Amino acid sequence: TYTRYTGYPGGQRSTTARELLDKNPASIIEKAVKGMLPKNKLGAELFRNLRVYAGTDHDQEAQKPKAINLNDLK
Repeated sequence: TYTRYTGYPGGQRSTTARELLDKNPASIIEKAVKGMLPKNKLGAELFRNLRVYAGTDHDQEAQKPKAINLNDLK
């Protein structure tokens, strides 16, 4: 579960991973990466460099990933 607090009394809200995946799939990866970064200016600067895309389409022209079948390499 993902928990957040609104700032008001009794304002603690929780969301399951399934609900978050249905709402915004990229936010699960963003929350995981942000939790691993340092909690200071350096972490904020590194997080700005992160680009997460929900599907296979992206704007990064330099990166052309190819699928590799490990069974064919043997």
